[in-house]
Amino acid sequence: MSRIGLKTIVVPGSVTVTKKGDNLTVKGPKGELTRYFDPKITFAQKDGKINFSRSNENDKPLHGTERANLASMIEGVVKGYKKTLKLVGVGYRAQAQGDKLTLNVGYSHPVVLTAPKGVNVKTSSATDIEVSGISKQNVGQFAAEIRDVRPPEPYKGKGIRYTNEYVRRKEGKTGK
Repeated sequence: MSRIGLKTIVVPGSVTVTKKGDNLTVKGPKGELTRYFDPKITFAQKDGKINFSRSNENDKPLHGTERANLASMIEGVVKGYKKTLKLVGVGYRAQAQGDKLTLNVGYSHPVVLTAPKGVNVKTSSATDIEVSGISKQNVGQFAAEIRDVRPPEPYKGKGIRYTNEYVRRKEGKTGK
């Protein structure tokens, strides 16, 4: 049996969960999220708790996935999500202006990225980037796109990395 799919989700009082057709909408203090919800998985909402069930045993992976997606949506509209990145390298810097992020990371030109709707970008210093929003998927995807501009390399450790990421260093060439 799916263990994650069987867990009950406790819905805070400030959050409303509604299903319209195959779409699920979650409204909370930070905003509203809508997502497609597979009709093979049914959910029952009672007394501020949501339980999930599936029609047959072949839908086990989907059962846990849909439950985890709804739990992430509820957490997003209540607390929000945040990822922080750090630029490591001489002369590397970032600057955020509105939804635009300009990165100077060793290329002959600055790289300009536009944040998707619902994602906020801040730079607390020239080497720290903070990506935040209510959608876990959008925040994670945009943070990954920023990191892909210049991933950390293993010899000098230069590049864009998550603040809690460990870059395993390799030994360089040795002389004769």
